[in-house]
Amino acid sequence: MNRKFTAAALAALTAGGLTTAIALTPSATAGQSAPAPAVAEVAAPEVLSAMARDLKITPEQAKQRLTREHKAAKTEGALRGTLGGTFGGAWLDSGANTLTVAITDAAKADQVRGLGAVPKVVTRSQAQLDAAKARLDDNSRKAPKTVPGWYVDVSANAVVVLTKAGGQDAATSWAKASGLDTTSVRFETTAEEPRPLIDVIGGNAYSFGGSRCSIGFSVEGGFVTAGHCGTAGTQTTNPSGSVAGSSFPGNDYGWVRVAAGNTPRPLVNRYSGNTTVSVAGSTEAAVGASVCRSGSTTGWRCGTIQQKNSSVTYPQGTVTGLTRTSACAEPGDSGGSWLAGDQAQGVTSGGSGNCSQGGTFYFQPVNEILQVYSLRLLTSGGPNPTTNPTTTTSGNPGGGTWAPYTNYAVGATVTYGGASYRAIQGHHSLPGWEPPNVPSLWARA
Repeated sequence: MNRKFTAAALAALTAGGLTTAIALTPSATAGQSAPAPAVAEVAAPEVLSAMARDLKITPEQAKQRLTREHKAAKTEGALRGTLGGTFGGAWLDSGANTLTVAITDAAKADQVRGLGAVPKVVTRSQAQLDAAKARLDDNSRKAPKTVPGWYVDVSANAVVVLTKAGGQDAATSWAKASGLDTTSVRFETTAEEPRPLIDVIGGNAYSFGGSRCSIGFSVEGGFVTAGHCGTAGTQTTNPSGSVAGSSFPGNDYGWVRVAAGNTPRPLVNRYSGNTTVSVAGSTEAAVGASVCRSGSTTGWRCGTIQQKNSSVTYPQGTVTGLTRTSACAEPGDSGGSWLAGDQAQGVTSGGSGNCSQGGTFYFQPVNEILQVYSLRLLTSGGPNPTTNPTTTTSGNPGGGTWAPYTNYAVGATVTYGGASYRAIQGHHSLPGWEPPNVPSLWARA
């Protein structure tokens, strides 16, 4: 799925701005009008113990962290909509105590302070950073072999280009040739060697063509997984079915339509006895939030979300729009589930490292897969009605297909008030976020 940006966004790479820190403690004023559901109270003990193990915290601290992270996700969503084009991204600190939200208009300082936030000056909005990264994506075929990937780092207010030792000159030349002002780019030396996590070892996930991958999330009629786990038409076993759609490289998503007799359920294997985790929805977690992964090679592992909108160059080609994390994975885990609490986040794509030494690992966001193939995520409360943005619902005074309380991926198209719009940022819509009102989320198509 190609990600495009307007010429105005591409040109606006030098605007002044500010950053806002929102304390996520019970005494904070931000978000008090909508108390966060007690997600920690319903979190499975196995989820809390896995978080405690991998994040080096106690189960009680894991429970408190989940509550803060759920509140942070709601706060980020609200500010993303109300700040409009001044929104510059959001991230949590290492302990998930403070959510930082960047904006690019100092005149919004009073509005920000009104939510109990602390302003701090930055340079670029998230739309501007995404536009800069899109230029690298468009020129990915010419990326030097010494560049294993690149991503938007909202906490650094920059586009980060990863380079192998001795490769910065080539990376700098490539960035300039892509049309970037390199003042918006930070070059980081890395030892990463990303690869799709496919292996031929048999397991209890699903197999295709002599290889093995892991199921992502159940949808009506089948399940989603990684795109490099088989091309369209590929037959699968355990469960039996066939790949109904697949995209790799460029993207790394696909879905399998299962044969009769297989019953998709809204559960994720915890790989601890017969335990499972119920999937309640697909609300996107913030940068810095904890995330846990399930896969048929290494089981259940946890870490944190480091950056979103990452591009990774595998031997087969570049994949864009991935989320970068610290939760480990190994070959055979590809396609497996990523969860923030009980919220589906994505499917395993690849990474650099392993579960013995650690490393950097990536997942393909699930909401984009649901959007591309018009799939409905199965949840513990039944099919998720918010994953198909082409469905007209009530509560749209402008008419058309746009609807509140809906997950929209980058590139989704809707109509509103007689006009067509294209999503330029993935988001979960709320009343008041109609396309004409939030230019940071929608552009006229």
